[in-house]
This record gives sequence, structure tokens and C-alpha cells, in this order.
Amino acid sequence: MSDNRNMFIAIALSMAILLGWQYFFGMPQAERQRQAAEQQQQAAQQAPGSATPAPGTATPGAVPQAGGAPAAQVPLTREQALAASPRVAIATRSLKGSISLRGGRVDDLQLTEYHETVDPKSPNIVLLSPSGAPHPFYAEFGWTSASGASLAMPGPDTVWTAAGTALTEKTPLVLTYDNGQGLVFRRTFEVDDHYMFAVKDEVENKTGTAVTLYPYALVSRHGRPKIEGFYILHEGLIGVLGESGLHEITYSSMEKDKQVTAAATGGWLGITDKYWAATVIPDQNVKVEAKFSAGAFGNTPTFQADYLAAPLTAEPGGTVASKGQLFAGAKVVQLVDGYAETYKIDRFDRLIDWGWFYFITKPLFLVIDWIYRLVGNFGLAILAVTVLLKLVFFPLANKSYASMAKMKAVQPEMTAIRDRYADDKAKQQQALMELYKKEKINPVAGCLPILVQIPVFFALYKVLFVTIEMRHAPFFGWIRDLSAPDPTTLFNLFGLIPWDPSSVPVIGSYLMLGAWPIVMGITMWVQMKLNPAPPDPTQQMIFNWMPLIFTFMLAHFAAGLVIYWAWNNTLSVAQQAVIMKRHGVKIELWDNIRGMFSKKASAKS
Repeated sequence: MSDNRNMFIAIALSMAILLGWQYFFGMPQAERQRQAAEQQQQAAQQAPGSATPAPGTATPGAVPQAGGAPAAQVPLTREQALAASPRVAIATRSLKGSISLRGGRVDDLQLTEYHETVDPKSPNIVLLSPSGAPHPFYAEFGWTSASGASLAMPGPDTVWTAAGTALTEKTPLVLTYDNGQGLVFRRTFEVDDHYMFAVKDEVENKTGTAVTLYPYALVSRHGRPKIEGFYILHEGLIGVLGESGLHEITYSSMEKDKQVTAAATGGWLGITDKYWAATVIPDQNVKVEAKFSAGAFGNTPTFQADYLAAPLTAEPGGTVASKGQLFAGAKVVQLVDGYAETYKIDRFDRLIDWGWFYFITKPLFLVIDWIYRLVGNFGLAILAVTVLLKLVFFPLANKSYASMAKMKAVQPEMTAIRDRYADDKAKQQQALMELYKKEKINPVAGCLPILVQIPVFFALYKVLFVTIEMRHAPFFGWIRDLSAPDPTTLFNLFGLIPWDPSSVPVIGSYLMLGAWPIVMGITMWVQMKLNPAPPDPTQQMIFNWMPLIFTFMLAHFAAGLVIYWAWNNTLSVAQQAVIMKRHGVKIELWDNIRGMFSKKASAKS
């Protein structure tokens, strides 16, 4: 009866682990598929005229918001939306795209150094798209009039005049617009060889009276994008705004809250994806009113991050100017850190989601990246960092493994005590404690290496999951992307059989069991066999099942993480075996393996 009870407990715990995996990883995957279908439906409803209303028609002194009724019922392709307005090309080492002369927006950007898949011939990543395209995402700078003023202000339908044919690293682009009422607007764009734009907005006042205007900047996105959906990764609206600190607002939370505001001096805010982001950055010495908001354009949700800077007054015959920046590109750690340092942008490095263990995660990445620059392979860098971590934790692990070796040596005595006091648990526990004291054994010492590794394991998981440097980083053989799961599976003999197990309903995802997860599972099983068996039969059963359960669970994790765990297990086995040998503990596993092979050899002879 007791054995049956223990069996049911072990099965229940195993199911709990699998259900937990399904909740945190399987369900988000289904949610991503649902969102993709929803996005397709939204794209069909998106109209080509879905632009932000003119600043002159917005609430005076306020940043314009997306809204209004669709101007047409026929959706446009991205190419058609781009062709609908005159444009000036953007051509740099890292970017290609264009600035729309209608509205003066940055609404067309592709990242030339990044592709959709590991195939270098696959399309470039598209970051920004114009209003009217299937997935509008754009940045806008401008002015809004002061309260009570009735001025003709440039809006989304305003056609600017360009002085130049292209924006490059060496050639700025200047746009001008005369409102016919004595105000001449001038907008100058500059861009470096990566992803930082400098935007200078000037207003020359040729009227006979002073004019007060408010500079603004915004990043707007129409429709909920396809997201990874993992709870450890933030995707959505983001910013650092003075004393209110880091804001990370998901799309669903934004739709619920509708609006979040904060006053700050400097800072930054925008919208981030897993690897890419678009953020507007005011002058770090200027006071701004920042706002995150959600709205709707017809049936399409809209999301916006914007700031309204302190008002500027242009005296008659005078000129006022406002400076801002736009980061639109890949969240490369070295670049983001460099921008934060060069432009003194408050905590701009938090644009990358380092997570709760920031103090571990970022230094761990910097070490891996440094080794990568020496060896030229992120997989080898991870293996090298694993060795370094083993050296750092060696004293702790050494004591732990020594204690486990002693427990392994006294295992027969422990078994005898349990048999002797089988009906008296109190005496049994007392006798065991006396044995531990006599042999100087710490029964919980074996847990210490595992507890220490948990933050490091989580930090490495974050590094592999959120840093773009790991995206499409190859290892050797079939691992072409360390940030993606092992693409092979045991259930089609690692590709020898032309069959896709993932196509099987319900259980298909569990059948994607690659070679590296199997290696990890074997090394985990070997390591557990070197440890003393738990005294409780239920615990023994759970420990026996754990390598198999973890093999299936980690099959869906990044290959780099699985490789790390397999290598870490291998180093632990070697370290533990040496310590056991020093303490004179017989390693029964090796004897069993040698016996098995000797029996096979004798059978053949």
C-alpha cells in the first residue's frame, strides 16, 4: 500500500512539473499563435489614412494621439503605403529606409545587419513601417501650439521640402515648411553609423508678435505585435523617467490602464521588442511631461510613448530650437552602453531586460562576450565560463562533495539503523544524527551547490534569451542558433526519418527531444547516481525520475543553456568522482558499467 502511495505521489509531482512547464512556456506559445492570427485580422482592418491628427487640431499644449476614422477600406501593402508619400532615403552601414516628407516622420527602417532567420539570404528585419501599412510603427517629432493659440502647425499631411537626396552618416537631412503665417519650421536629421538619430527642430518667427510653442516627440505603434509571451521577458512600453525610475508596461496592462504619466528631467521612453526598440530621448537637461497611453483606431488598438517638453517662446524675428534623439535599432549591449555613456542618458542600459538578477546577468554576459572575442564562438565562451564558475565555487562544492562522499561511505550503517529502528522514527532519527556527528557529515551540504547555481542558471538563461548577441550565434554541427532549442529529435532518429514529430496533435511539442537534451539528461543521471540515495522511498523515486523529466523540459530551452548544463554536469561528475576516490569511497556506478561491458565481451567470446 505504501509503495502504491509513493508511486502516486511521484506521478503527481512529475505531472506538476510538466503542468508548470506548460503554464509558463506552453501556454505563452499558444498565446503567441493567437496574437498572430489576431494581428492578421487587424491588418485587414488597417486603413491607409490612419495617421496621427494634426497637432493644430489636438488639445492645445498636448501631444497628438493616434485616432480618427479610417480613410479607406482597402488595406495597403507596406510597399503601397511607402509609395503613397514622397520620401528621402536613409542609407547607412546599419540601416536602410526612408523619411516621409508627408509629416516628416521616421517611419521606414530596415536593419541591414540582421535577418529574419539564420539564413543570411532571408529578408532583413523590418523595424519601422508607415501608417497605412499592415503593422504601423513610427517616430515623430514636432511642435504643438500653446493654449489659446490658433496657428497653422505642421501635421501628418504636411509636405515638407527636403534639401538633399539622402540621409547618411556623413550627410544630414534638412526639411523645411512655411506655414504661410510668418512661421518657418526647420527640421534637421543626423544619424550615426548605427541606430542613433539626432533631431533638431527650429522655428523662425517672422510675425510681429511672440509665439509660444511646445516641442514633442513620440513613438506610436498600431496593433498588438507578435510577442514572445514569456513572463521573464518584457515587451511593450518602456522608459526611465527621473525619480519614478524604470517603467515597463505590457500591452495588456496599457490597454487596461489607458494612460500612465510622469514628470522628469531628461530620461527616455519608447516601445521595445525582444531584440529591437524605438525610443525618443529628450535633451537630458530639459523638463518634460512623459506619457504612455493606449487607444484605438477603429478596431485596432494603438500604443504610444511620448513627451511634451517645456514651452519655448520665439520673439519677433527670433528663432527657437529643440533637440532630441531617436534610438531605432538592435539592442546591442556595447552600443546601448556606449550611448548611455556618450550622451549621459539616464539608465539607458536598462533598455535591455537584464531582469531581477541584473547584478549577475550583465556581468555574466560581459565575461562571455569578452571570451567570445578571444575564441570567436559563443558556445565555446559558454563552456569556458562554466569552467570559471566551477573554479569560483570550487571551495563550496568541494566541501559539499566531500560530505556526500562520506554519506556514501556510511550508507550501509545508515541502512542498518533504519532497519533496527524501523518502528521508532524518533530513535531512528537520533541514531542517524549521532552517526552524522561522529563522521562529521552535514546531511544538507549536497544542496548547497544546487542552491548557488540557481541564480547563475537563471542569469545565463536571461543572457541567452534576451541578448541579441546570442541570436543566431552558431556552435558546432547542427546547432546554428544557441538562443533556439536543439532542432533535432530522437523520434525521427535525428533527421534520418522524413517525419516531423511536432505535427502530432497535443503531444507534438513533447516529442521534440534533441541530441543535446539527451546528453544533458544522461550526465544528470550519472551525477545523481554518484550521490547517496535519499532515505525516503518517495524521494528516491522522484530523484530517479528527475533526469527524464528535466530532459523533456529542457528540450524546449535555448540550446546554449542545455549545452551549459550538460557541460556543468560533466565537470561536476569528474570533480565528485575525484573527491570520492580521495575518501576511499567505492564508485559502484563505474563497476556496474565495467561489469556490463565485460559480460557482453564474454558473451561474444
